[in-house]
Amino acid sequence: MIFNQVFRREFSQTALMALLVLVAILFTVTVVKLLGLAAGGELSGDAVAAMVGFGILTYLPVILSAAVFTAVLMTLTRAYRDSEMIIWLASGLSLSRFLVPVLSFAMPMALIVSLMSIVVSPWAMGQRAVYQKRLDSQDDTSQITPGVFRESKQSDQVFFVDSINTNKKDVSNVFVQSVQDNKVGVIAAEKGFVTTKANGDRFVILQKGRRYEGKPGTANYNLVDFDEAQLRIQEKASGQTSLSVKSMPFGQLIVKPTLEQWSELHWRIGLPISLIVLCIFAIPLSYINTRAGRSANMVFALLAYMIYYNTMGIGQSWIVQGKVSPWIGIWPIHLAFFIIALFLLIKRQWLWTFKRLIISQKKITQ
Repeated sequence: MIFNQVFRREFSQTALMALLVLVAILFTVTVVKLLGLAAGGELSGDAVAAMVGFGILTYLPVILSAAVFTAVLMTLTRAYRDSEMIIWLASGLSLSRFLVPVLSFAMPMALIVSLMSIVVSPWAMGQRAVYQKRLDSQDDTSQITPGVFRESKQSDQVFFVDSINTNKKDVSNVFVQSVQDNKVGVIAAEKGFVTTKANGDRFVILQKGRRYEGKPGTANYNLVDFDEAQLRIQEKASGQTSLSVKSMPFGQLIVKPTLEQWSELHWRIGLPISLIVLCIFAIPLSYINTRAGRSANMVFALLAYMIYYNTMGIGQSWIVQGKVSPWIGIWPIHLAFFIIALFLLIKRQWLWTFKRLIISQKKITQ
């Protein structure tokens, strides 16, 4: 009981720290990317927080799997480095006995990962698609960023505002360029605001400005000064959002699945299975020789992790291409890595037993 509790507690603490680090890295990368899009006017600043949340929930199953694998690997590596593992093994415990605390920790984590991969992650991807569709259906004025030239989605208008006040309705130093009937029109106004008429039509009201209109390459331009001008905002139809395979609910995937849906099913079910296999892998891969380098096992563990998930991705593509039966899927990949993990575990256990026998024989001869 003490043996199991000690390792389970350390697994949990290390997994929590690893999860926080990985989430912080993902959060930072996602925020930097989305802020770059917002600064370039391709994304509304108000949408950054929601998109970051959906992105983290989407990748949370893979991040949690990596955190659990890292926790088991680092904890057992620390036990070897501090010679604690030698004490446990010398007291009569076999290396296979470590499967009990490892699996008792990995099994609940695998259930959480399965819940996230089957329910949470697809829901987040679907909500992100719906939210992105809603952003795309907004008019161009709602996505204007101060100090940035913004082109309309129809590529027939360019907007620029110098500043927006706190209520996000009134703007100052407005520049609008439009193309209509092969004529270019340019409007420069001191200020403006958006208003909605009683019939629901929305207009941009520009005040104290000047409009230039003419055909490029000619000297024939019209110049008009105005105290107030109204520009009607063209509303965009929202349309119907179609679900991608990755965002489909699990119940919808299993009803007459296509090859692409079969591929997604194997991926979602395979994530918790891969977590358990990787945790078994971590037991033999955690061995280090304290007299040699202490990072070699980490390199092999990283390679095993990358090869495993890349092989799963290749298996997915083979299912979609029809090279592998959807009923077989990527199960042979899990079985192959499970056999390799057991082989490495038995090999490490045999080496330790053989080493202990040699030490015992030396003591007897002495």
